[in-house]
Amino acid sequence: MSNPKRLKRRFLRYLKLERGYSPNTIEAYTHDIDYLLKFLQDEHLAVEDVRLPHLEQFAARIYEFGVSSRSQARIISGVRSFFRYLVLDGEIEDDPSELLESPSRGVHLPEVLSVEEVDRMEAAIDLSKWEGQRNRAIIETLFSCGLRVSELVTLRFADIFKKKHCLRIVGKGGKERLVPISNNALKEIKKWMYDRNVMNIKPGEEEYVFLNRRGAHLTRTMILIMIKNTARDAGIEKTVSPHTLRHSFATALLKGGASLRAIQEMLGHEDISTTQIYTHVDMTTLREEIMCHHPRNMKKKLSDE
Repeated sequence: MSNPKRLKRRFLRYLKLERGYSPNTIEAYTHDIDYLLKFLQDEHLAVEDVRLPHLEQFAARIYEFGVSSRSQARIISGVRSFFRYLVLDGEIEDDPSELLESPSRGVHLPEVLSVEEVDRMEAAIDLSKWEGQRNRAIIETLFSCGLRVSELVTLRFADIFKKKHCLRIVGKGGKERLVPISNNALKEIKKWMYDRNVMNIKPGEEEYVFLNRRGAHLTRTMILIMIKNTARDAGIEKTVSPHTLRHSFATALLKGGASLRAIQEMLGHEDISTTQIYTHVDMTTLREEIMCHHPRNMKKKLSDE
């Protein structure tokens, strides 16, 4: 009988060393497998004895615990990856999760900001504070380049190619991509440099573009709090996060006529199905425009009045 904890350690090592997954992704897989191993322990089941009915019972169990459909789908996906690895590694012969169905997640339309709302956020920043220009540069860079917040906090000067107007980004799985950067974003970063150059920077942190007041590079949580507070100060009632600016970047590109393939490349999506969510966002906006401005709807509105 195999030791489940040992299998888990080997699986996570495989994700890190052979698949090149980031620490955040590996942590998510760790939680997924922990759900499974707890279930197997409760049911007195060995990993090699698991069959499809057991996994269907497992899926029902996490549903009963009130886990959201989105989280259920992620857990099931992690469990599938675990069993595929066990087959690959020769621990089991057949994959019991092959026919395991995920709960329907539906289409989740992300919140997006208009250009005017992004401008309002930047205008709401108090530039008299030492971090004011830094925060303005961060918001402009996120909106202009569509970066993940993890990519922004690790951005280094060596990754900025000013003459070519692009950034070199190392995304998920260690994959590199080149992302265009606007003149506005470069200008805001340049202004931030005046403040940054007079800071006391911690050894080893010199290459990071964005720093906190202690001279160390920022964390994702710091940026999340800053963006939420800035949106509040700008009077924006939407739920705004760093990822909202990434969604807004992609939606603006789609409305401007960019192809899904081009947006996929700039966002660093491995699968274009992830990028296709923005077609739903654009169609929602288009539907609202039609309902407000199409002559048929306008006539109906007048008759209702």
